[in-house]
Amino acid sequence: MGKGWQVNFNSHTRRSSSLSRIGSKGASRNSFKGSAVILHYQLSQYLLLALATFIFVGGLTPFMRKLAIKVGAVDAPNMARKVQTEPVPYLGGLAIVVGVFVATYTTVFIKDKDIALASTVLIPALLMSIMGLVDDLRGLKPWPRLIAQSAVGIIVAGILIATDTIGTPSQIFVIDAIVTTVWIVGVCNSINFFDNLDGGAAGTVVVISFFTFLIAYDRGQLMISALSIVTAGATAGFLIWNRPPAKIYMGDAGALFLGIIVAVLTIRLNPDIHPAWKSLSIPLFLMAIPLLDTSVAVTSRLSRGISPFTGGRDHLSHRLMRKGLHRRTAAITLWALAGVYGTIAFAIYKGQATALIASAAFTWAYLFFFFIRIPHTD
Repeated sequence: MGKGWQVNFNSHTRRSSSLSRIGSKGASRNSFKGSAVILHYQLSQYLLLALATFIFVGGLTPFMRKLAIKVGAVDAPNMARKVQTEPVPYLGGLAIVVGVFVATYTTVFIKDKDIALASTVLIPALLMSIMGLVDDLRGLKPWPRLIAQSAVGIIVAGILIATDTIGTPSQIFVIDAIVTTVWIVGVCNSINFFDNLDGGAAGTVVVISFFTFLIAYDRGQLMISALSIVTAGATAGFLIWNRPPAKIYMGDAGALFLGIIVAVLTIRLNPDIHPAWKSLSIPLFLMAIPLLDTSVAVTSRLSRGISPFTGGRDHLSHRLMRKGLHRRTAAITLWALAGVYGTIAFAIYKGQATALIASAAFTWAYLFFFFIRIPHTD
C-alpha cells in the first residue's frame, strides 16, 4: 500500500465498499467535511505510532513524578473521600499532554499534513490542561472552572461548525452549537469526575480512544484515527504508573486535557449510518461508563441537597468497593464495562442497530439503578 496522499475537496462521501475495512489491503477512501482525503495508510503505521507514544509517555512519567515530589505537588490523604493511604504525586497528566503533542505534531510535520486541523483540537485541550494544572497546584472554585470550560466549549463548537467538521451535524446552526458545547463541557467534566480511582479513568480512556480509532480507521478519517490511537498510546503509557496502587496521578491537568480530546474526537467521528440518530448513539455508547459515573454521582448529591461539584465517595468505583471489590478489581471492572460498550458502539457502526441500541440503553438504565441503590457512604 502506498503512503502518499491526494487531496480531494469534494463533500463527504459514504463508505461504499470493503476497501475501507480494517485490515484491508486496498486503499480506504474518506472525506470528512472540509478536509477530505484519499487515504493510503496502513494499520501497522497507526500501531507503530501508538507504540512510540506509549514508550515515550511511559518513560517520561517517572520524571514527572520526581518533579511533582520536588515542587510539593502531591495529593495527601487528608479528606474522607481519599482512597489512598500515602501521599501520591500529581503532574502525571503533563506526561500525557507532552506525549500527545510530540507524537501528533511530529507526525503532522513528517507527513506534511494540515497543522491547523490538529491544532483545533490540541490548543483548546492545552488551555484546559493549564487551567487544570493551576487547580492542581493552587486550587480553583468550581464555578470559575465551569465558566472557563464553557468558554472553551463555545469556541471549539464555533470552530467545528465553521470548518464543517462535526461528524453528524443537524445542519441547524443553533442546535449544532448548543449540542456541541454541552457535549464538550459534559464529557470534559465526566472524565474529570471519573478520575477517582487508581487507573480507573486512564484505563477507560484507553478503551474509549481505541474503539474511536477502530471506527475512524474503518471510515478513513485520518486525523481522528491518528489522534485517537496517539491518545490511547499516551494514556496507556501513563497507566503503567497509575495502575493500582498508583505511583502518580494525572491530576486535573491530565483529566481535563483528555476530556477535551475525547469530546472532540467523538463529536467529529462520522460513522455515516442512517438514520442519523443511530450515528448519534455511537458517541453516547463510547462514553457510556464515564457518563454513568457522572449521572450516579450527581443524582446522589442532588438527592442529598448538596452541590454536584462537591467531592465524595459516591462514584462507581467507591460503590464497587463497598460491594467488596478490591481497588484493582474495581478498576478492571470499569475497563471491562467500557469495553463492552465500546464493542456495542462498533457493532452499531457495523450495522447491528435498532435492537442492540435498545438493549444497550436498557442495560445502561439498569446499571444506573443498580449503582444508585448501593450506599453512598461506608
